[in-house]
Amino acid sequence: MLRNARHAKILELIEEKEIETQEELCDELAACNFSVTQATVSRDIKELHLFKVKGNTKRFRYASVSENEGGLSDKMRSLFQACVLNIRAVGNIIVIKTLNGNGGNAGVVIDRLDYREVVGSIAGDDTVLSVCETPENAKLVCNRLEAIIKG
Repeated sequence: MLRNARHAKILELIEEKEIETQEELCDELAACNFSVTQATVSRDIKELHLFKVKGNTKRFRYASVSENEGGLSDKMRSLFQACVLNIRAVGNIIVIKTLNGNGGNAGVVIDRLDYREVVGSIAGDDTVLSVCETPENAKLVCNRLEAIIKG
């Protein structure tokens, strides 16, 4: 029960505040009466599939793939998980390889996610190319998409 409560608090904290490091997250949890070690927080981050995105006041901050991120339904999430074979960032471009005939489906999901880091996308039969402004943004979006696939 404590683990579930801690996970819920972590998700709440990263939604409310820009938390850049595991140490900051430990401090925030301690302020909420959760006694944790850095190793526990590290495990929690992996279990919650947290990733870092560009912050407004800090360089990066932790974020999560929310249940309805960008209006993504469970059905669309399942479709994306089933059709995507590989995702990789190449410079400022994200290359998403899909099963034959599923490039358009994956492209619709990417459009629905409406990531501010993505300038635009082009979908073909089995590939989607998403263009970001910087290679760093491409890596961040790539991590977010991989987190969706992992569930």
